[in-house]
Amino acid sequence: MQIKPGWIVLALVTLYALFATIALNQNRRQIAALRQEVRELQAKLAQEPEGFSFPIPGACLPKNQNNWPGAPREYRKGLNPGFVFVDGESCVPIVYGMGVLAAGSGEVIKAESAYKENTPAEFAELIKAVAGGASPAQMDRLRGREVWIRHAEGFVSVYAHLSEIAPGVRVGVRVRKGELIGKIGNSGTQAAAQKSRAGARLLFELWDGEPDKDRFFGQDMRREALPAQAKLRFGLE
Repeated sequence: MQIKPGWIVLALVTLYALFATIALNQNRRQIAALRQEVRELQAKLAQEPEGFSFPIPGACLPKNQNNWPGAPREYRKGLNPGFVFVDGESCVPIVYGMGVLAAGSGEVIKAESAYKENTPAEFAELIKAVAGGASPAQMDRLRGREVWIRHAEGFVSVYAHLSEIAPGVRVGVRVRKGELIGKIGNSGTQAAAQKSRAGARLLFELWDGEPDKDRFFGQDMRREALPAQAKLRFGLE
């Protein structure tokens, strides 16, 4: 029997369709396997701590060591429990009203939207009262308007001296790392008591447990060791 050219073409088309089907099935299996790997990786990442960052994009370790955690605060016979970011020594401008971001994901456990500023007389009385040491309640007044966020593994981050708190940020709300939580201000300071915007700053603290009760990052740490430890903890360049 003579083989017609059309039969050859039909056979080739059939073989091509067969090979294409096999290849498509293999690709589908490969894609399904890749998707499963992605899901497993996402699940693994979700279980691992995401780490912390400084709450001001681009900010570096303050140049003045007096604004590092553990620096003495003689006026209240205590220690500074966090990083104080001020203009001119934080690698980025620190301006009143500038955004403050969550250093890590977690649940808001304090958001002082209704904070009332000290009067000059109240501020003077507060400074006099803490001369021998400040209680947790007095530390709250010194920090001004605050947001506290509880993170995984019991860490709590504190953002103080805020001028305002971002809409929707309230106790019980979960926030994501990098989400806007407030704006830089000077609340709780003498300048704020005098209704001035001078001395804008952000006090950022990270506590391993409850603020003013447990240990803060940098506590009892040697000054020369703090930069390297801060780089590891907050992913600094």
